[in-house]
Amino acid sequence: MTLVQMEPRSANTHPVHRTVDDAMEAAGPQVCDDMTVEVALAVMAGARAGHLLVCDEDGLCTGLVTQGRLATVRDSAAYTDRVRLRDLLGDRGPVASPVTSMAEAEHAMPYRRLDALPVVNDQGSALGVLALAR
Repeated sequence: MTLVQMEPRSANTHPVHRTVDDAMEAAGPQVCDDMTVEVALAVMAGARAGHLLVCDEDGLCTGLVTQGRLATVRDSAAYTDRVRLRDLLGDRGPVASPVTSMAEAEHAMPYRRLDALPVVNDQGSALGVLALAR
C-alpha cells in the first residue's frame, strides 16, 4: 500500500475552485449489491436514511439507491421479491472523485436526474455522498 501525504485545506479556499471533497457528506449506510429491494427498504427505514450506498462483493462502491427509486421498483408490475440491488444498478453507476470540481458535479447531477452522488477514492471505496440541496 502506498501512502499519499495530503496537504491541509486552506481556510481561505476560493469558492470558485471548490471540489466535491469540500461539500460531501458522510457516506452513510452501505449495503452489498446482492441485497433484495425489500431488505434494502427495511435497512433504510431502520437507519432513517434516504439513500444507501451499494457495494460489490469486494467492497467497492457500485452506486447509490434512494428510497423513492426502490419504492418505484417495488410498486412496478415487473417486480418480484428476487430483484436485487445489482439488478437496478447494472454496471457501476455514476460516481464522483473528491477532486471533481463542484461546478462539474452540480452540472452532471440534474442532467442525470440524480439527487445524490457517491464519492469514491481511486480504489473505488466510498468516501462520502454529494447531495443536492432541495
